[in-house]
Amino acid sequence: MAVSLDEIDLTLLTELQADADRTNVELARLVGLSPAATLYRVRRLKETGVIRVISAQVDPEAAGFPLQLYVAATVGRHDLRSTRVFEDQIRALPQIIAADNVTGEMDYLLTVVARDVTELQDVLAALATRGGQRLISYLKLAEIKPPSRLPLLPATESAPAPRASTARGPGRSSRRVTTSGGSGGPPTQTGTSMEPGPREGRSRRPR
Repeated sequence: MAVSLDEIDLTLLTELQADADRTNVELARLVGLSPAATLYRVRRLKETGVIRVISAQVDPEAAGFPLQLYVAATVGRHDLRSTRVFEDQIRALPQIIAADNVTGEMDYLLTVVARDVTELQDVLAALATRGGQRLISYLKLAEIKPPSRLPLLPATESAPAPRASTARGPGRSSRRVTTSGGSGGPPTQTGTSMEPGPREGRSRRPR
């Protein structure tokens, strides 16, 4: 269930997601509260579970894990006991750094790191012996977007595009332009028409 958050809470969460090392004094200055009030806010966010944990993001390759993979896992049986055995094995393997039960053709999507191919083979073998019937590995080639902060604050609304003016002066011509279908060539003019200007007041008949 979502926790009620005001604008100050959202600002604190956004700043902490960007840099969890910010001091309480810095946070207080950013949100315009006293340090004591800011500390109370942060504690409440932790106690309500909005902030799970404040941790450091470690680069796997720099830390000695050049192999980073996603493993799509399908189990052979879906009864409660078999599911518990397989999920306990997932939690027991430290090389599996994230795991989700998903819909679709697979049952689980795992994020796995390994120091070498031998370590990866050990992880896959351990999953296979605990009910993993089909394991498909996807080697991560490059990180396109790193894990990012939640978009808590509303995005700035873009200004609406200016509407084309439909008013025309007296006797101004209007050109209709169409593009040739599917050829990818330049627009082709198909016709020109004259539009009368705005009507003046009704003429008065002489008496």
